[in-house]
Amino acid sequence: MQKDPLKEQTEYTVLPLDEKDKAILRYIQSNAKATVREIATNVHLSTTPVHERIKRMEDEGVILQYATLLNHSRINKGLMAICYISLKEHNKKSGGKFIKTIQEMPEVIEFYIISGAFDFMLKVVAENMDDYYNFHVNKLGQVDNIAQVQSTFIMGVIKTGQPLIS
Repeated sequence: MQKDPLKEQTEYTVLPLDEKDKAILRYIQSNAKATVREIATNVHLSTTPVHERIKRMEDEGVILQYATLLNHSRINKGLMAICYISLKEHNKKSGGKFIKTIQEMPEVIEFYIISGAFDFMLKVVAENMDDYYNFHVNKLGQVDNIAQVQSTFIMGVIKTGQPLIS
């Protein structure tokens, strides 16, 4: 059975976290490559309970993934844009089709359902303005059900990838 991406956004259960869980999360948010032994030393527990706590938080969906943040400009993806999109039709079938199509686009690195004048917000990376134009016209422009697109270009990054547990 396929999950409904629209419904998935609102279904969650808050997992109670104690201070040791939070200490583990704080540590791995700043160093995803840390070993269980390093984490255990930092949070003053032995390795077995740390491993069990991490596994529980992974299984419960608190820890979604481990990631490496890259410098976009150093890998020839120096142009970043925020695209605000509104749809023509607002029903489950057309919304789901739109979401599936956008999720398959590697240029889109973040994708949100939003409120207000637009329905969705995309963070897009490209090599340069020509590359972005190609994405906008030949990929995004070919997607069914888009009523409006507004692009805003990111001129500089001040803060990114910050911890949720501090």
